[in-house]
Amino acid sequence: MDKFFMVIIFLPLLGVLIWSFFNPRESLLWGKRWMYKEEPEPSEGALRYIRNASAISAVVLLMMLVGVLSL
Repeated sequence: MDKFFMVIIFLPLLGVLIWSFFNPRESLLWGKRWMYKEEPEPSEGALRYIRNASAISAVVLLMMLVGVLSL
């Protein structure tokens, strides 16, 4: 039963991380668009950081999920 809840929690998080990897510009502005009158242009460094952080987090999350399911 605990494994079921872990999967239910991890899958949406994994989905957000995958979305953030493929759309770093959108994920960077998620929930913050109302602050700006015009569309801000994030730097390439910020986009690269979001992409790398989401990829590393997705891999770690997948390893945790596999570890939990293998117990």
